[in-house]
Amino acid sequence: MKEKKTIPSNSISRRQFGKVSAAAVASGAFSFSILPSHARGRLTKPTVVGIGTGGKGRVDITHCEEAGFDVVGLVDTADSTKMSSVDMENRRLKGVVETRSQYPDAKFFTDYREMFEKMGDTVDAVIVSTPDHHHFHASAMAMERGKHVYCQKPLTHGVWEARMLTKLAEKHGVKTQMGNQAHANDHMRRCVELIRAGVIGKVREAHTWTNRPIWPQGFSKPP
Repeated sequence: MKEKKTIPSNSISRRQFGKVSAAAVASGAFSFSILPSHARGRLTKPTVVGIGTGGKGRVDITHCEEAGFDVVGLVDTADSTKMSSVDMENRRLKGVVETRSQYPDAKFFTDYREMFEKMGDTVDAVIVSTPDHHHFHASAMAMERGKHVYCQKPLTHGVWEARMLTKLAEKHGVKTQMGNQAHANDHMRRCVELIRAGVIGKVREAHTWTNRPIWPQGFSKPP
């Protein structure tokens, strides 16, 4: 059996991260994990922590594992050990429980600030799939600690926040990407190539539509 090639988790480069990221994006999502650097006497997978584990977060984390990441940490304000039977009727909260069960060895936190404090030195990257108002803060904290970041859309709530994240990424030399499932698929990328190549001529008008909401979205009350 051919030995699987792995990457040193504590020294993952921008290029290595990009290769794994591309594979995850092709699946429509992305994710991360963690493992103490002092325990790495051999080559290991790059590690990632999923911040936000229900709904899209669960999908992102699963695709990250499929792309070659070791999911070593999970962060969610919804603690599956404290949920009631009523909570379990909520599809997204049920997803939080399923994610935690899927990765029993991953350390669990209800606050990403605590996660960074206790595991920050051993994390390669994070995936941010929280409610929108936490995207900037979680991403900024990760970049300041030299972690690669895959953040779901919208990246920020304003231009200033977006500029700050750009500066942090440049300052700390980390790889970043905003999750946009439709724009990341091969078909959409091919369309962009054709348009830029002038195959259909100059684009003067575009029509679009949305079928949302096609599923129940959001919570009836804060978790």
